[in-house]
Amino acid sequence: LSLSFSLFLSLSLSCRVVVDFFNRINLIYGTVCEFCTDESCPVMSGGPKYEYMWADGVQYKKPTALPAPRYIELLMEWIEKHINDTDLFPVQVGHPFPKTFMPVCKKILTRLYRVFVHVYIHHFDKLQVIGAEAHINTCFKHYYFFVTRFKLVEDKELEPLRDLVETLCRR
Repeated sequence: LSLSFSLFLSLSLSCRVVVDFFNRINLIYGTVCEFCTDESCPVMSGGPKYEYMWADGVQYKKPTALPAPRYIELLMEWIEKHINDTDLFPVQVGHPFPKTFMPVCKKILTRLYRVFVHVYIHHFDKLQVIGAEAHINTCFKHYYFFVTRFKLVEDKELEPLRDLVETLCRR
């Protein structure tokens, strides 16, 4: 395989995987969103040590504290806008991936991790009640092994679920 073809294959695979994780995590959050309200989750957090602020460079130029439902809503809209941008996520054969593709994918994956953090810390009991524990754990393991294998999310971002990782993802 030529280097350019190998690069194209890896970028194409990354594109599909990012979209798949977006869809899966969006679905997981959708199962608990009725319990995630401005009142129950007034800040987007992963426990007392981790608070996530929203910034998109357009409407929110500076990092802004938001209730978790609003943060996640804006995040999902922001991701959807990016993955539907055919200049960033090409769908036509021969259309090149832009230089910004990997940095944007890393940011998407980092921000999606925050949804995992929030759901595990604040809403995991709801997932257990409906029998979705195995589903979220499997999705999380796939996500974790992918982002760590390809160094797509910084270690400091992974810290809030370190104990879960040690339990679920022992190799």
